[in-house]
Amino acid sequence: MPGDPSASELAMRKIAFAAAASLGIAAAAVSAVSATAPMAPQAGPEAQEVVVTSGTYTADPNHTLVGWSLSHFGFNDYFGLYGNISGTLNLDAENLGNSSLDITIPLDTPTVASAGLAHHLLRPGNAGAAPDFFGPSPEPARFVSTAVHPMGDNQAHIMGNLTFNGQTHPVEITAGLSGAGTNMMNQKATLGFHGTATIMRSQWGLGYGVPMGLGDEVKLNITAAFEK
Repeated sequence: MPGDPSASELAMRKIAFAAAASLGIAAAAVSAVSATAPMAPQAGPEAQEVVVTSGTYTADPNHTLVGWSLSHFGFNDYFGLYGNISGTLNLDAENLGNSSLDITIPLDTPTVASAGLAHHLLRPGNAGAAPDFFGPSPEPARFVSTAVHPMGDNQAHIMGNLTFNGQTHPVEITAGLSGAGTNMMNQKATLGFHGTATIMRSQWGLGYGVPMGLGDEVKLNITAAFEK
């Protein structure tokens, strides 16, 4: 009939309708997201300088860990972990050299990937002999600082004595401040530190496997949180 749209006109109308429908759906989706999604946070004021105050801080046992690693016969490194650590940091913020550290590390709850090794670490010696490692119910290890030498850039060398397995030997920890402020969960002033040290386990009477190539050198990787 005259005036009826041609096939090409019908096709163009379908395309236009489809485009309009798509735009409508997209607009509705944007509106829905805008109504339900939180707005991006606005930039806040510049961070205030953290002030570290002097005083006695207590180790947070849930966030203070000592990791250790040694060579597995020269093939790779083996890792372990100790937690539930207690102790105090007496901090002199004006003169770090006057600060002191006293830390206790339980040795009866080792965290390792191998259940066999966990058992071996606490296993008694055979036929009354000395155990290969700590033996059952070992006394905790304890580190007591003897000197703190500031190095700048929030770093320090902490000299001290490490006691475990009935022996005491000097150890040096290289430590650095990793964070400071108020803990949002408990509102306590909190200081965070990382540290490293290296010991030779045979010095403390733990020489099992050393003649066979099991690593004597033990690398300690420390992360600590102290609160007051």
